[in-house]
Amino acid sequence: MKKPIKMLLCLVSLVFLGPTCCYGSDSDGYSSPYSIEFSVPRDDLMAIDQIPPRDDWKLEAKEPYSDWYSGRTLKECGAWGPHPRQYPGVSNFDSRPITWKRQRVLAVAAKHIGLPYQHHHIPAWDPPASWPWKQVAYGRNSKGLDCSDFTSWIYNYGLGFKLDTGIKEQANTVDIAGPGGDGTVHVRTLSNDNGYDDLVRKLKTGDLLYIKNDQGDVGHVIMWVGVHGKSPDSTPLVIDCTGPEHKDCNGNPIPIGVQIRPFLPNEWYYKSFSHAHRILGDES
Repeated sequence: MKKPIKMLLCLVSLVFLGPTCCYGSDSDGYSSPYSIEFSVPRDDLMAIDQIPPRDDWKLEAKEPYSDWYSGRTLKECGAWGPHPRQYPGVSNFDSRPITWKRQRVLAVAAKHIGLPYQHHHIPAWDPPASWPWKQVAYGRNSKGLDCSDFTSWIYNYGLGFKLDTGIKEQANTVDIAGPGGDGTVHVRTLSNDNGYDDLVRKLKTGDLLYIKNDQGDVGHVIMWVGVHGKSPDSTPLVIDCTGPEHKDCNGNPIPIGVQIRPFLPNEWYYKSFSHAHRILGDES
């Protein structure tokens, strides 16, 4: 039986205030200078991960696990592998504080730190060597997600919001199905009208930022860490799934895949910023 390889995490501190929990492990010797601090206890954020279907990685896809590596899946899904299921909403969603919802999405994103970059739909998809590979510049065919599959996954698994996995479609989203597919939620679009400092001030944890490529089209998406991100030089932080083009505040290359990265005024993420989406609304 095929089992998922153990996910590698970089040495990044994920601290839950109240009952404290700090975890992490080595990833190619990289030690991140960045950390995330949660004000909501870990058990409160992660308890629903012990409830079906979130408690079983074999239930990540719409297709049954017995069919993940079948000829039918190969024919219908190709290199991308099985499509994600839509997870049910969270109990008492409407009555939960907005800070819990934002930290829940951030906690789900953070637990995937170290996951490689691949053109796949679900994180547990780990095709055999013989499976066709939509080749990326980062190693062999393995487990992994790309940028928009990652942001779609953390909202889907985290709260039951299922975003489109295509980057252009996701960036143009106006309305999405509510938690578990129930109802419709309007997505608020945020623009950059008054420069870097103003943009940083108005962004909230969990906001999705869409970044343009060299052709001027949206080609990447990152998630804002916000007040929960801690960096030695006070630089705002994001979490995303991408390649090795970024360096941390110590000048060290940040590994590929899901990592915490800086959001600097003179680098690509800000200079090529298109717009942001706020799915979770405001405090009011």
